[in-house]
Amino acid sequence: MNSKDISNGILRAIATIVGIGVLLFFLYKIQSVIVYIAISAVISLTGRPIIGFLRDRLKFNNLLAVALTMFLLLGVIVGLIGLFIPLIVEQGQNLSLLNIDQLQGNIKHIYTEFISHFNLGEIAKDEDPLASSSLLSKIDFAVIPEFLNSVVSGFGSFSMGLFSVLFISFFFLKDSKLFENGLMTLIPDNKEIRLKNSINKIKNLLSRYFVGLVFQISVLFIIYTIGLLIVGVENAIVIAFLCALINLIPYLGPLIGGCIMILLTMTSNLGSGFSDVIIPTTLKVLLVITIGQLIDNFISQPVIFSKSVKSHPLEIFLVIIIAGLLFGIIGMIIAVPTYTVIKVILKEFLSENKVVQKLTKNL
Repeated sequence: MNSKDISNGILRAIATIVGIGVLLFFLYKIQSVIVYIAISAVISLTGRPIIGFLRDRLKFNNLLAVALTMFLLLGVIVGLIGLFIPLIVEQGQNLSLLNIDQLQGNIKHIYTEFISHFNLGEIAKDEDPLASSSLLSKIDFAVIPEFLNSVVSGFGSFSMGLFSVLFISFFFLKDSKLFENGLMTLIPDNKEIRLKNSINKIKNLLSRYFVGLVFQISVLFIIYTIGLLIVGVENAIVIAFLCALINLIPYLGPLIGGCIMILLTMTSNLGSGFSDVIIPTTLKVLLVITIGQLIDNFISQPVIFSKSVKSHPLEIFLVIIIAGLLFGIIGMIIAVPTYTVIKVILKEFLSENKVVQKLTKNL
């Protein structure tokens, strides 16, 4: 090997590194577009069964079926936004977002009642709940109205994102092979059949998975709604849906949703008696959460994972934990669909490998 070959090799390596760097920078700058495409792909996969029903059973043409599906999805989004507005307004009033002194007084009142009810007076004796040594004194309550303002200011970005997602979703639904045709231009001719088989199987499995998640949310939503209505919690429907939706985050979601449900229940009863109203209501809400999680963990989730993505629950558990350690909450959310895609591709292109055969025997 002469010096010219070495120089050319070095130049190619540098060009490759620079090209990868430029590509990563480009992907970083358009990350919002990538998120829009990912959300649109999920919507299109979820809407596939609806389009199939309208087109095959009711004999709608493709464009009309897509338009009606988009109309239904848009109606759901608008309905959800309309549901959450009263909750935001009411909780804003309950938490006195524009009156920091009153908010501090309410928190101090709940803290004092908690100490008194559970006989923790010796621990907190002669201690002002909002004194410098208290944990509550370290809370900057002024951040709450600032957070509210940031939510309002972010509404414009949300509107732009919503329009982009709906626009992309429409064409994904209208032309289900749009993404597939784009990939075909990058794949050698001898790999096209395998790629088509992989894409079709991925579409079917992920569609069943996302429809299963809708079923999971619906079951939790019904349980939470009935329970909260029986308990007498205000805005029970909205709170139930919010907590059921957060349950999509594996393992952490139920904890976060439960804390939110309890917090919203307590703040809805500010000013009421702690012993005779807040504590009994909170315990009843905890019972509702427990019942919902038992049904979800032992009935809903096993059905979704075994019937949709055809993976063992222990396999799914390990994948979610590893993805969470590597990529955080986002990794936990996308772990199952990503793992399913990888399994399908491995089965199609590396079916001779014994490890792949063991992992993909149910596909």
